[in-house]
Amino acid sequence: MPEPSPESLSTALPRSLAPKRDRLFETLRGYQRCVVALSAGVDSAVVAKAAFLTLGEQASAVTAASASLAAGELETAVALARQIGIRHEVIATNEFADPDYVRNNPDRCYHCKTELYSRLGPLAMSVDAVIVNGANLDDQGDYRPGMQAAAERAVRSPLIECELTKAEVRLLAAHWGLPVWDKPATPCLSSRVAYGEEVTAERVAMIDRAEQYLRGLGLQSLRVRYHRGDLARLEVPLEAVPRLCEPSVREELVRQLREIGFRFVTLDLEGFRSGSLNTLLPVEQLLKYPRSR
Repeated sequence: MPEPSPESLSTALPRSLAPKRDRLFETLRGYQRCVVALSAGVDSAVVAKAAFLTLGEQASAVTAASASLAAGELETAVALARQIGIRHEVIATNEFADPDYVRNNPDRCYHCKTELYSRLGPLAMSVDAVIVNGANLDDQGDYRPGMQAAAERAVRSPLIECELTKAEVRLLAAHWGLPVWDKPATPCLSSRVAYGEEVTAERVAMIDRAEQYLRGLGLQSLRVRYHRGDLARLEVPLEAVPRLCEPSVREELVRQLREIGFRFVTLDLEGFRSGSLNTLLPVEQLLKYPRSR
């Protein structure tokens, strides 16, 4: 029996969301040409799909590849672009050559996005296109220095301009049959390294291998946080904590992570939560970068 096509797996679009979808089309049409910063996540995938539906060959997508990209993410992005039909290019970024990035102060994301948008700039200028990202309305309520880098380089955020929330983006993705419609957020591996600890290719590789091992146990929403002294702090859904504490599972987990390179393995009893490292930031740092554009 043949595999079902993505289109056959699509869901009906809620009537209340149609005006925002149409507004997204209108906004993208106003750009005339655009280059989408495409990751393997749902937000940029929806932007890429909408851009292709609206602009056709005048829209393209670019995915950045570096050591901070988790295993499988590049392949997912390539597959998404192929399914959407949008022209796609993979470029290499070199944020690890930037001492400000490696230093891993709370503004690390600013330097990462500066590197990305600096690489995308010449590509966009060569075809007189606008660079667009996948930031959604809910992102304005979080600490995101990368938004400042976007603002400085006139990068547009059509999902924010059209007031689309994360939940609404997922509904659009499901409507268009995009397989990442329910994919958990997967920020770059460097975001797992505690502020003040240097970000290195070796450390993010350790994190990636550890997270792959945990996913092999059937977990999806999780983080392996790197702390000083090669300490791994595991964040998993609370319902998964008892299972990881079972003697046989715990012993093998510790053995695997030590083999990877961690010297200490801890389990966070608060469970999985996005952006937990930001709770350590002082208020002054949180206010340094604007949360809206």
